[in-house]
Amino acid sequence: MANLRDPYQVPYQEIIAIASKDGRQIELIECFDCIGGGMWAAKHYAQSPLVTSVRKVGTSIRYHITPGSVELQLIGSKFPAGISGASVSNTEITITYIGMGGGGVGASVCRAKAKGVPRAETTPCGGGRLAGSTVHLRRMERIIIGIDDTDTKESGATWALVHNIAREVEDDNSRYLSHTLTQLFPVAQRTKNCVAVAIEFATTEPDVLIDGVQKLVKQYTLSDETGMVVFRGFDPSPLEEYAWMAKRGEVTLDNMEPIKHHLDIRIDGSGIIGATAAIPFYTRFDEALELCGNP
Repeated sequence: MANLRDPYQVPYQEIIAIASKDGRQIELIECFDCIGGGMWAAKHYAQSPLVTSVRKVGTSIRYHITPGSVELQLIGSKFPAGISGASVSNTEITITYIGMGGGGVGASVCRAKAKGVPRAETTPCGGGRLAGSTVHLRRMERIIIGIDDTDTKESGATWALVHNIAREVEDDNSRYLSHTLTQLFPVAQRTKNCVAVAIEFATTEPDVLIDGVQKLVKQYTLSDETGMVVFRGFDPSPLEEYAWMAKRGEVTLDNMEPIKHHLDIRIDGSGIIGATAAIPFYTRFDEALELCGNP
């Protein structure tokens, strides 16, 4: 008969935290191993006053949080667990969880033992006890890289190349968070399906990361029109109006002029038109894949 090492603990696979430049917004990304536990937490943690939104993305839950501290009035079944504190320093993001019963197990050891948690303080948990933890995470920043036109009519597939590059450059300092395909207006000069790709990272070494992606794109692209564009920041919404234009009709390089100051253009082939349009749709998969027009 097998022996369970920790029968009443299910540590999260990884916890990552990103902050806006001014420190007034946090995105907490929790990668779960137990889908039931992850969904339970998303349901109840959404009631926490510091949590402004909750999204499920693949095998992760993403919490947008406003820094602060609150006293939670927990109630069994109705509001049994939540996030009671969050703070941002130059190098750290600190999150405090609290829960009752099984929710206390999740709020304490299950978070404290996750990858990405350098240190944590926990209280005893289990049974019907109230328990929690304060976890200290590295403060990371969001990098979204748009890439388009790496293939030709004869060979290649941009979505596959970009994913493999993202996996290759990922390390402890740069975590690969998402890969999003965006359907663009199907222009005549497309390879076939007219989609661009955005890859999202949380990183403490943005320059190392971006240089690494650029090097591999240049090495493996099959096209002379490759575009690679980088957005550094918490929220790429300033690019959204342009992105919808590129989904609804044909755009040119001139249409990019008003937004170029938001971008770091690393490979400047005509593919930058689609690469830029993919960026604000990161993790918005239904909108990204919507086909808005025909040639």
